[in-house]
This record gives sequence, C-alpha cells and structure tokens, in this order.
Amino acid sequence: MKRFVSSLALSIALLSAPVTAQDAPSTPKATSAAAPKLIVVISVDQFSADLFGEYRASFTGGLARLQQGGVFPSGYQSHAATETCPGHSTILTGFRPEHTGIIANNWTDLSVTRADKQVYCAEDETAPGSTSANYTVSDKHLLVPTLGERMKAANPAVRVVSVAGKDRAAVMMGGHNVDELWWWNGKAFVSYAGRATPAVVARANAATAANIAAPQAALDVPEVCKAHDRAIPIGAGKTVGAGHFERAAGSAGAFRASPAFDGAIVALAAGLVQDMKLGQGSTTDIIDVGASATDYIGHTYGTEGAEMCIQLQQLDATLGSFFSLLDSTGVDYEVVLTADHGGNDIPEREVDAGLPNAGRATVALAPAVVGKEIATKLGIAKPVLLGDIPNGDIYIAQDITPAERSAVQKAAIAYYKANPQVAEVFTAAQILAVPSPKGPPEKWTMLERARASYKAGRSGDLIVFLKPRITPIPDPTKGYVATHGSPYDYDRRVPILFWRKGMAGFEQPTGIETVDIMPTLAHQIGLRLTGAKIDGKCLDLTKGGVPCR
Repeated sequence: MKRFVSSLALSIALLSAPVTAQDAPSTPKATSAAAPKLIVVISVDQFSADLFGEYRASFTGGLARLQQGGVFPSGYQSHAATETCPGHSTILTGFRPEHTGIIANNWTDLSVTRADKQVYCAEDETAPGSTSANYTVSDKHLLVPTLGERMKAANPAVRVVSVAGKDRAAVMMGGHNVDELWWWNGKAFVSYAGRATPAVVARANAATAANIAAPQAALDVPEVCKAHDRAIPIGAGKTVGAGHFERAAGSAGAFRASPAFDGAIVALAAGLVQDMKLGQGSTTDIIDVGASATDYIGHTYGTEGAEMCIQLQQLDATLGSFFSLLDSTGVDYEVVLTADHGGNDIPEREVDAGLPNAGRATVALAPAVVGKEIATKLGIAKPVLLGDIPNGDIYIAQDITPAERSAVQKAAIAYYKANPQVAEVFTAAQILAVPSPKGPPEKWTMLERARASYKAGRSGDLIVFLKPRITPIPDPTKGYVATHGSPYDYDRRVPILFWRKGMAGFEQPTGIETVDIMPTLAHQIGLRLTGAKIDGKCLDLTKGGVPCR
C-alpha cells in the first residue's frame, strides 16, 4: 500500500469542526447561468505540459477529476523569462510580464541606495537593513491588479485568500488587497508583519512542525514509477533518480523538496476554506493555492526520475482529498489548475536518453566572468557587467562613460555570440522595437518571447539566451541540479485545466496563454474588466460553461 504522507491525515489535523448537515449548505446544481460561489486557483510550480502529458493517464485522484472538465494541454507561459515570479504574475492578472513589471525572480537596479543592487521581485528594497536575500516581503513591484483585487473592488464583501509554499507565489496571485495571505518561510507559514495569526494557521504550523520533527521512511514506489527508478551519476559521487523521500528527523530542507510539503500547503488552504466559510456568503470568494513542492523536487532531482514520478502521484492524491473536502461543504466551486513555468531535466539523463546536445553551461558565461575579461581588455578598473545567471538579463554598469558603455556592449555581444552554448543575444533597443506579440504563442519568434517579458527601466541592457537543453548550472554537486528559465517550449508549455460540477468535459489542443485565465474567470462571475486593456482573452467554455460574448 502506498504511503500518502502528504494528504488527508495532515488535512484533518488542521481543520476546524467537521462540516455537519446543519453547517453545510445544500449542494447547488451548477448551471451555465449561475456564477460559482468559490473560485479555487491552483498553481503547481514547475508542472510542465510534458509532465502532465507523460503521467495524465496514471492519475486517479484530483488530477483525474480535473481532466473531466475543460482540458487545455498546451497552455503557455508565453514569455521568455520562465521563472516563478513572472509566471505567477500572469495567472490572475491577464497581463504578461512586460506589463506586470515582474520580469524575473531577481533583477539589478543600480539606482537603489543600498549596497546590494540586486532586487527580489517580492521585496521592498527600501526597507532599512534589507538585502535581496534578507528582505521584507512586499507587493510593490506588481504593477497591475489581480482578479481577487478586481472582485473586491467591485464588491468589498468578497474574500480573497492566497496560500503558497513561496512568498512570491502567494503575493503575485493574491495581489495588493487580500484578506489572508500566507507563505512558508522555511520554518513556518507566515504573513506580512502586524497581521493576526488565525487559529487555523497556528494549527497548521504546529502540525507541520510535528511532521518535520519526525523521521520519514522511504515511500513506496508506484508501478508507474518503477521504470524511472534508477540512479544517475552527476559527479563527485552524487546521484539522483532513485530517491524515495526518506527523511531524517528535523530536516526542513528535505521536507520542502518532498510531497509532504504540498500536503501542508493544501491542508492550510483547506483549513482556511472551512474556518472562513469561503463560498458560503452573499458573493463569490477566491482562494489561490501555490503548490511549490514540484519545483523544489525538479531542482533537486530533475524531472524524469522516481522522485518526480512519486511526487505527482502524491499530488494527485492530495488534490483528491482537497476536492473531497470542498465537496463536503456543499459550495458550488470552480477550479483552475495551471503552472508558473515548465522545467528541464538534468542534462546527464537527457544525454543518456538520446539528446546529445544537452549539457551544462560553462562558468565562462557568468556575467561577472565575462565582465572582468571585457573590463581588462578595455582598461576599465571596475565591474562592467552585472547579472544573476548567464541566461536572461545582463546589465551594463552606469558609472562608466557613454563611450565605455558602448564599447562594453559591443564587446559583450561579440563575446556571447562567439560562445557555442549561446543561441541569441538581443539589445534593449532590438527588443523594444518589436511590438507586443500577437497570435498563437507557439509561433512567436525568440525576439517576441523576449518582448513579452521586457520592461524598459527594469529589464537588462542585453538579453542572452542559451541554446536548448543547456542548463545554466555548471556544477550540480554544490546545490540544485536542474532548472528552468529558458525561452523554449519545455519551459513555456503548461497545462491549463478548468473544472466545475456539471461542466461537460472537452479538450482543446491548440495553444492558449495563462493570461487567458483571468478574463475567463471574470466572465464566469460576470465581472466587467475596466482599466488598461489586458493581454489575455476569454476562453469559450461553452461545453458546460458560460459562453464568451
């Protein structure tokens, strides 16, 4: 029998009094004319369309139920900056990163007064004593409203709740005006300073602390996962691929990169639904859930080993328990599930699987390394290039002369283009000269993908794209082994699934975008969208939904 450590037992520990016949409203009949009373938006971090396609036939729980509704297997986080923060900023705003302002997880801002010029997407860099690693969580960098904000502006009685394993996921889906917003900080679920801690959050923290404090035996390997259960060497005696999530007592890091983490996140969401009686008021409420374990597992073990296979089977069970609890409330709810980005497997396993061009980026591509070589060549006695990783935004120093900046840009372009691991180098001027992309996202050029996540004044002076399957982690023995963030479809494509009781199931295989989710949900609840024209469009869910007009 499988050990589903992540789902129902922990959920029960967090919930308030069980729903009784007296407490629960009668189950309404979902119709195309009635708005749902509760919207549940789930983002599974790093859940690529490739993973969905690979395992969808094996699901028997929550992910199986969602396939009975509207299935869009080729959703797109259509922009190039396929990272957590930009991706989450698109899901409930209807805007791409060029308009949300969330162009990366981290960017460089040479105008900030603190010594640390790197800015984290969900921080207030003006907070005294802060750094990009030791920051005050804030929504200030999100430049547009979320669906929850719009709903609350139209009717203050609406409750907006956001829960996630990462602060940036909770903030970017919840927005600027939320009733409850909670994220995992590595030790506990926390919120903004000064907010009261509801009893259900205190119970969640106690239950999760107890889970971490206890050792975890290896999980059973489901039949579907056995073909993936083999160790892959990645250097210095390190292997991945055959892990079964056994965990020593007290290992919070191992807990985070395990199915139990999603169990804790979803359990807290379930508890808030019950304690706040979401969906049982006079209007439609919304809860956003950021399930983060898949991402940590993908980074720690890659996407094609036993670890990811076991995780997805466990997530399926966890979501099944969550939906069963929602069923028990009698509330008419609608679920949307998608992801903030996809992910790429470790190159060592990809080469073994017949992808000979997969590899790891050379350290010679790091912005600091490139900048040092260029500065020496040009006779400039200070750093000239800044950036996070050798894939994405590269910034040119401001405290050099215009002539030096021009020379640095020219030299950097030549350096990157000469490297056989680099696919494209674009300047800010090249990118801004391209209109915001239109049409099917699968047909966009690389320049259009860059444009969709480029914000003038915040994005880099240069954008560098590595070649497909080149992982920007030179040494996998010192931390993460795999990642995402490229402009390629293995990072851009994500599933988008809609489900509501009474909805006729259908599947639409052509490309849509995650920015289409917000206007579709707004239409379902009759919310008129005002303000700047969004990038997304309403999806026609006529087979059981309200047709777009």
